[in-house]
Amino acid sequence: MPLTAGIVGLPNVGKSTLFNAITKSQVLAANYPFATIDPNVGIVNVPDDRLNVLAKMYNPKKVTPATCEFTDIAGLVKGASKGEGLGNQFLANIRNCDAILQVVRCFKDPNVIHVEGSIDPIRDAKIINLELVLADLDTISKRIPKIEKKAQSKVDDAPFEYALLKKIEACLIEEKPARSLNFSEQELKYVKNYSLLTAKPFMYIANIKDDFLTNPEDDEVYLKFKEFALNEGSMICPISAEIEAELANLSDEEEKEFLEDLGINEPGLNRLIKETYLLLGYETFFTTGSDECKAWTFKKGMKAPECAGIIHTDFEKGFIKAETISYDDLINSGSYLKAREQGLVRQEGKDYIVKDGDIILFKFNVTK
Repeated sequence: MPLTAGIVGLPNVGKSTLFNAITKSQVLAANYPFATIDPNVGIVNVPDDRLNVLAKMYNPKKVTPATCEFTDIAGLVKGASKGEGLGNQFLANIRNCDAILQVVRCFKDPNVIHVEGSIDPIRDAKIINLELVLADLDTISKRIPKIEKKAQSKVDDAPFEYALLKKIEACLIEEKPARSLNFSEQELKYVKNYSLLTAKPFMYIANIKDDFLTNPEDDEVYLKFKEFALNEGSMICPISAEIEAELANLSDEEEKEFLEDLGINEPGLNRLIKETYLLLGYETFFTTGSDECKAWTFKKGMKAPECAGIIHTDFEKGFIKAETISYDDLINSGSYLKAREQGLVRQEGKDYIVKDGDIILFKFNVTK
């Protein structure tokens, strides 16, 4: 279950530059609106030092990290929900993403035009947020008449769904995202089917000037925008798209030296991926052996059979038990054999909630 995130924002805020850095690819990143017309999709590895340590321990034939899928989507402008700019084409491209990451430009550059004519990250964020709200309002408004008559006739769950739709509509009319509502488990089943943009997990990527990379809090523009983001309950991740683009073209050794010169420990993209994982409530378990060491992404709170099903549906259907050890216990023991001798390898059943860093061998039996 790879993470999928849509990168959105106004034209010329650094989306395509950031996407180039993320995928180390070279999609069009031009100094004019709508340089990206078709959605560009890139699959990247999730950085995890634990997998590298396990690979050294097992020396497998193959090492497979978890992956993230990022989609870079053409710039949004005012009126997109009504067809302005690339309008509905933009909006349709992000409906299937797990999360929406909005890039907001927090620096001035006379060489890079701004579609609104000036730098104001709060204004820019509000423009995009409103367009997403309006798009969702259109979706809900089209659904309500279809359910209203059924609700009046009390057909099946129609009265329940109608009440839910009106609840969401009232929220959107107040220009608030659907995610600001508290939905019950029953309501969430309906909400997922609506594919509402404002119901998706959301995070701001603040594209800052490289001068403030080591300490973004020194940047007054970023600081004011951060306060705005936190007040509305949104996560925010500061990044210099320009620096990340430079890092993407370096070898591992050159990248390390560059980061040391900048005074930072890791690329901003590593932090971005980790923050996106946190946003979505994702964690990682591992499978190990001489053939392959592999990282698997799962949703926090999933039980052992569900995680087995991520590997193969037969694993979940015929689940017997999960032979499990935590990453820390394995490393501290020095080997799997020593860990077993110390009683650190556990046999977990169907109700076991998998934890981040678990190393698991699933036992299953599928009878025809």
